[in-house]
Amino acid sequence: MMPLSARLLGFSGLLPFVACTLALSLGVFSFVPWLSISLCYGAVILSFLGGLHWAFAMILPELTIQQQRNRFIWSVIPSLLGWCSFALPAPYAGIILIVGFTGQFLQDLAIKKLASLPAWYLPLRLQLSCVAILSLLINNLLAHQST
Repeated sequence: MMPLSARLLGFSGLLPFVACTLALSLGVFSFVPWLSISLCYGAVILSFLGGLHWAFAMILPELTIQQQRNRFIWSVIPSLLGWCSFALPAPYAGIILIVGFTGQFLQDLAIKKLASLPAWYLPLRLQLSCVAILSLLINNLLAHQST
């Protein structure tokens, strides 16, 4: 069973994505750069998710040296993608982040095959990733329509 704190904190982490999507769709405070805020938050969260794989590499004894090395290598890629997204115009930055979140989930699937993780981990990651990706996609589309 998923710990309540993991559920609450995980879904609370979606609030900025959802708030930006609602603000963009409703035209709330049109002077606020909601898309930029959403993209910045996406980069931060993507970086955080990469850090999970650094932790997996450190604490999962069942990983081989090569698997551990691969986790360490992957763990920095989301941060680099997030950083690169800052240098790109909004539509492209959003695409980079969407690709990053998708890649991160694929890496979560890969680690689940290699190690024993809680049964609730992948379902939670899938739900959170889907909302983040959908939010970034909608925000990109809404911002593009308003220009």
